[in-house]
Amino acid sequence: MARAIADAGWAEFAALVSYEQVWRAGSVTVADRWFPSSRRCSACGAVKPVLTSTDRVFVCGCGFQADRDHNAAVNLARWPRMKRDFPRSPDPRAGGRVTNVRRREGADRHLMGVGETVPVDAGTEVHVTAVA
Repeated sequence: MARAIADAGWAEFAALVSYEQVWRAGSVTVADRWFPSSRRCSACGAVKPVLTSTDRVFVCGCGFQADRDHNAAVNLARWPRMKRDFPRSPDPRAGGRVTNVRRREGADRHLMGVGETVPVDAGTEVHVTAVA
C-alpha cells in the first residue's frame, strides 16, 4: 500500500498546493510524517498504541467515537497549533531518508494545455499599446 501511495505523486501534489497558496498569499502547513493523526483522540488527546487499517471507527477510552478519517481530519486541522514533539516511529527501517518511488518514463507528463494556468486566470495578461 505504501508503494501505491508513494507512486500517486504526492510530492507533485504538494508542490502544486504550495504554488497555489503562494500565488494567493496563503500558507501551507505540513504535518510531521509520524504525527499520529488517526490514532490520536480529537476529544481528549490520548494516543492509541495500535490502530490497524481495518479499524474504520476510532474508539477512545474516554468514550469518544468517530469515523477514523474524520478524527484524523480534525487532528490535522489542529496541527498548526499543536506542540510538535511527538515520538518518532519505533520501526528502525523507517528512520532513514525518504525517497519517492521511481515512475516509468513519461508517467508524469500530461496532455498539452491540460491544467495549465494562463495569464488571464491571474489577471496578469500582457497589455500592449501601439506606438505610432
